[in-house]
Amino acid sequence: MKFKVSEELKPYLFILPLAALIFIFVFSPIIGTFWTSFSRDIIFLKRKFILFENYRELLADAGFWQSLRFTILFICVSVPLELMLGVLFAVLLNQNIPMRGLLRASVLIPWAIPSVISGRIWELIYNYNYGLANCVITGLGFSDAPINFLGTNLAAFAAIVLADVWKTVPFVAIIVLAGLQAIPQDLYSQAKIDRANFIQAFFKITVPLLKPVLVVSLLFRTIDSLRVFDVIYVLTGGGPGGATTSLSLYAYKYFLGGDFGYGSAVSIALFIVSLSLSVFYVKCSKFAESL
Repeated sequence: MKFKVSEELKPYLFILPLAALIFIFVFSPIIGTFWTSFSRDIIFLKRKFILFENYRELLADAGFWQSLRFTILFICVSVPLELMLGVLFAVLLNQNIPMRGLLRASVLIPWAIPSVISGRIWELIYNYNYGLANCVITGLGFSDAPINFLGTNLAAFAAIVLADVWKTVPFVAIIVLAGLQAIPQDLYSQAKIDRANFIQAFFKITVPLLKPVLVVSLLFRTIDSLRVFDVIYVLTGGGPGGATTSLSLYAYKYFLGGDFGYGSAVSIALFIVSLSLSVFYVKCSKFAESL
């Protein structure tokens, strides 16, 4: 006996396996984290349902607000730098220059290096006693004594931003380069006929046509910066004095200490911030209309 499926149901059957995977690996952990955040779930203690108590403690937690401020400041500094440098590199790599293929492959090297490895590389560069940065600074006479890059608030923040920008600019550059390749060259030829210079063509042709690509790059990098963890964990561990603790690292410390309920509440706060920024970007950029 054959089982007949109506034509209306066939499209849903095709996407059912994908929907099941999304539910299992995406929505189930989110739902589980939400549920855990409503509990006093501490290792070796009996689990207790406390509803919004973790969130009330979170709102009064100075450490949480400090990590939130650091994360937002990190996004406001690193993401614009990555976007500007990524566009610059993409425009340069899009030009007809010698060994262009090799340069395009080489620019991916920082992005291909695991975050922990790149963090360790930069930790060695910033080392107070034998780091390359201090060797260059003292060798060129810019400073008589080595600089403690990871020991002060401002220097540690700048060190983390530089390490993150170095690693993620290639990601933005490759995405923008793909967008540049899709722009018809006839438009630039017509711009030359109209005597438009490079700057005019860039802002009148390139930027408007790259808007969807730029929005996607901005969205990806913002979400990725919100959950920054590896490079901070390796370079500073959140120090000095918690000044470089991100939301992800703050949640991790509670999970590491066995307080899964409070750690889940911090994770949900991170999820809400990420979702809010994503919706804000899409709404403000009118992304759907630009496709």
